[in-house]
This record gives sequence, structure tokens and C-alpha cells, in this order.
Amino acid sequence: MITAIIIIFVIGYLFITLEHNINLNKTATALLTGVICWTLYALGSSDSHHIVEELSHHLANISEIAFFLLGAMTIVELVDAHQGFGVITERIHTKDSRALLWIISILTFFLSAVLDNLTTAIVMVSLLRKIIRDDEMRRFFAGIVIIAANAGGAWSPLGDVTTTMLWIGGQISAINVMKTLFIPSLIALIVPLIYLSFKLKGSIATPKVSKKSEVDDVTEKERNIMFGTGIGMLLFVPIFKTVTHLPPYMGILLALGVVWIVSEILHSKKDEEDRKPFTASHALSKIDTSSILFFMGILLAIGVLEVTHVLTDLAAWMNDTIGNLDAIVFIIGIASAVIDNVPLVAASMGMYDLATYPQDHRIWEFLAYCAGTGGSMLIIGSAAGVAVMGMERISFFWYLKRISLLALIGYVAGALVFLFV
Repeated sequence: MITAIIIIFVIGYLFITLEHNINLNKTATALLTGVICWTLYALGSSDSHHIVEELSHHLANISEIAFFLLGAMTIVELVDAHQGFGVITERIHTKDSRALLWIISILTFFLSAVLDNLTTAIVMVSLLRKIIRDDEMRRFFAGIVIIAANAGGAWSPLGDVTTTMLWIGGQISAINVMKTLFIPSLIALIVPLIYLSFKLKGSIATPKVSKKSEVDDVTEKERNIMFGTGIGMLLFVPIFKTVTHLPPYMGILLALGVVWIVSEILHSKKDEEDRKPFTASHALSKIDTSSILFFMGILLAIGVLEVTHVLTDLAAWMNDTIGNLDAIVFIIGIASAVIDNVPLVAASMGMYDLATYPQDHRIWEFLAYCAGTGGSMLIIGSAAGVAVMGMERISFFWYLKRISLLALIGYVAGALVFLFV
């Protein structure tokens, strides 16, 4: 039975990795893999009641992540519907290539920590289209945005889904991970930027754009209110958890409720048709539900490996073979460039228990950094990379030739700072 489960999991994992080659959506593969693995486990066991209890336990943990992502994505969509991010992006005026690279990268780094790396990458690439005319130069900047978004997401409980998973799972606390990983994550971005400062020259040619507002029905006051409310409530979520000790998904649902009410009040005097683009219901229809289902499917599959003790056996083998925990986590980070970091982190959470490695243990902090920034080394290694790949039509080998080495240098530099400084 266990052999069959491992085979199904490996095949499913391979299909997920080769999603773009075989044209099979990874969400469908993940859901099938998760359900088939649990089915095999149920058919091979005589105690069905115990299996149902184990499944319910894992589903409860998975639901916390799903509800958190659902709330966060909806808030971001509501802010974006009101052109809220224009509050930041409209203030960028420089045409010097080096200055612009630093501004875009640092802005992406901090914005990713508040939102998430996927959303931030989408927002920043949309901005690049408004300020860089040359396609090749824009792709290069987009590649650096991927590095900045992943680095910025690694040190924040809101910035990267893997850091969020570790936070919700109790492996890390919000304040400690921000304090511990801020400098290593910043180094992972700063080192490539310093190198590029000696390579980039000249100015940026801007495209001709219309000055007309993209959404005429949104006033500047409404835009500013929604931006302030959305960002403020997202920042409030870690505070809410610290004060109340309730799970993070309760904080994000509270934040969503507040932002939802504010959006309703702002447009209360409009007729139903005019209000529709600014409602939470419309925002819910635009969020990436497929990503949430992917997380659920892959975490279900990981859950079977955990309850069958496959992961604990793998951890024991790695400890015996490699021995050094820092080296193991560093390798996991490199692997996240090829393999999706969500199942990698989920597997690691199952391999090492909280009884042996309590909250804020060094292994969890280093795992958050490595899994968050390691995916930048290949364009398929992170959600931000895949999104930018589609938006700017960046090929795998173009990114490998121009960006991967920069990401690797930054990853190693940040890891060394974490380990030895």
C-alpha cells in the first residue's frame, strides 16, 4: 500500500512539475493525487474510522490556509478594483535605468511583504508596461521583480504562501520571522542590485500612454480610502493573532469584513450596475481559486505521506546521510527552484515535528528563507515567476541565461548572512 501511495505521489508530482510541457493543469493533477493517495490508504487499512479522523484533522489544517488565502486575495482584488495601487506607482518618475531598477526592486520587496509575492509581481509588471517601452529591457526588469518579490515575501507571514503555512502551522511567529529574516532576505536582493549597478547604463524610454483614468467612476478620495483600509487591515492581521491568539484566518476574515463594508459604503448611492465592479462579490469572482484548490490538493497528498510515516522515515534518512540540518534546508531551497515550494515546505513540516523543533527554531526560520528565495533561481520555481512568465512571454532559457545566476548569488549571500552573522 505505502509503495503504491509513493508511486502515485511521485507521478502526480512529476505531472505538476511538467505542467507547461504536457498542457495539464497542475490543480487538477494535485486534486487527483491527493484523493487517490487517501483512497489507497483507506483501501489498504481495516480501521476506516481512524482514517476518517486523520483526514478530518488534516482537512482542518488545510482549511485554515485556504480561508486565509481566500480572504487575502479578495482584499487585494478590492483594492486593485479601486486602482488603489496607483497611490504608489504614480509617484515613480525617474528615467535613469539604475535608479529605476533600485526603486522598482525596493518597492517590490516591501510591497511583497504586505501583500504577497504573486500579487506584487503582477502589480509591478503592470507598472513596468507603463514606464518601459523596450520589450527586452522590460523583461529584464520583470526578471529582477521576481527576485525582489520572492525575497520580500520570505520574511513576512503575509508575503509568501510557504511562510504563511509555517506561521499558521505554528512553526514560526510573525514578529520573530520578520526580525530574523529581514536582513538575509534584503541581502538576497541587494547583492544582485549592487552587481547590476555596474552593468546597467543609460536611460529608459517610456511608452506613450493616455492620461485618462482607467476607471473614471473611482474618485481620488475613494481610491485613497480603499488603499489605506486594505493595506492597514492586512498589516493588522499579525497584530490580531498576537493579541487574541486566534488563528490567522480569523484575522484575515475580520480584515475582509471591514474592507467589504468600506467598499459598500463608498458606493452606496450608485445603482447596482455601477456598483458591481467595486463589490466584494465581483472581487471573489476574479481571485485565483485554482491556486487555492492546488494548495488543498497537494497538502492532502502530503498528509497521506505524513500519516503513513513516509516523511519521518525520509527525515531520518536525510539526517543519517547528510547529518547537518542547515545543509538539508539549503538543499531544499535549491530544490524549490525546480519543484513547487508549497509541497516541499508541507513535506518538511511533516518531516520535523514541533515537539523536537519548537516554534521559532532555527530550522523553521531558515526553511522560510530558503523556500521563499530559492524559487527565484528558475522562472518556474515560484508563483511570481510563473505569473511574470505568462505576462511578459519570458522563456525558460532566457531567464536561465540572464537572471538565474543573479538569483543564485543573492540566495547564497542571504543564506550566509543568516548562518554566520
